[in-house]
Amino acid sequence: MKYDEKEILQTARKVLNVEHKALELSRKSLDEGFLKAVKVCAETKGRVVVLGIGKSGIIGRKISATLASTGTPSFFVHPVEALHGDLGMIMSGDVILAISFSGQTEEINKILPSLARRKLTIISMTGHENSKLALMSDIHIKIYIEREACPYNLAPTASTTATLAVGDALAVCLMQIKHFEKTDFALFHPGGSLGKLLTQQVKDLMRKGKNNPVVPQTASVKDALLVMTKSNAAGATSVVDKKGKLLGYFTDGDLRRELQRGADIINKKITDVMTKNPYHILDTAPAIEAAKMIHSTHVDNIPVLDKTGRVVGIIDEKDLIEFIAMLDKKS
Repeated sequence: MKYDEKEILQTARKVLNVEHKALELSRKSLDEGFLKAVKVCAETKGRVVVLGIGKSGIIGRKISATLASTGTPSFFVHPVEALHGDLGMIMSGDVILAISFSGQTEEINKILPSLARRKLTIISMTGHENSKLALMSDIHIKIYIEREACPYNLAPTASTTATLAVGDALAVCLMQIKHFEKTDFALFHPGGSLGKLLTQQVKDLMRKGKNNPVVPQTASVKDALLVMTKSNAAGATSVVDKKGKLLGYFTDGDLRRELQRGADIINKKITDVMTKNPYHILDTAPAIEAAKMIHSTHVDNIPVLDKTGRVVGIIDEKDLIEFIAMLDKKS
């Protein structure tokens, strides 16, 4: 088979140009309908049930999967199966997201009256705001394109790209509203790098031995700074009693704050300037819990205790990041 390589590349670039234009037009067309859809999906106590057939069904499955993996419970129902019993999967309080670029998909339109009678909110994503599906919906999201990338303007190409992108936008906006963080993502993706933190305990990643900065309660700030300097740049030290149990925590941030006050801090007792009752974590806790605590408290590191309350280590944000980086290299 002979073909002109330059012509092939030219065609490919035309396709990408058409799809790029579709994304730009859909971006500009986002309006009150999109905002209403985000609000309804964010506030529902149920699930987002996605409907679609053919290429729209494939896109719908992906949108549903993205929603579910980013904190918005969702599943896909094939409209034909819904006509033959799968409507029973849809519960009171669910939100319907029906996808059809033409808005005239017969199988979807047949089940909408049943869903409406159950007082379920119906969101449609179509390219035609006057289509039957759009008019039967409570909320309509317009997918705006000039044409398909197919030379005959028939095969779903630009329309599916734009629909998928708007679905991604919906999912990401919901992530933002729900404050869905990296640690939440790890819980939903236990096979990923972050998810592997679920199978690791804090003691597997913490710094211990000479890299675990600890000073007795009798130490001065000067003594603490010497220990902090020698302990692999942790920038903090635990303060313990005679039995090695945690009394407080002192960080370079505490030092800076004291210096800003003009205090002559170097010769002070560490117990006078340490943070009492600091955040801490058990060595047997999942590493993901340490990641959550560090993230939510906006600290760089926290002391690690055993079940008796003795300080056995320190876990630093860098330790968690390095562990994830190592996993990424292996995958």
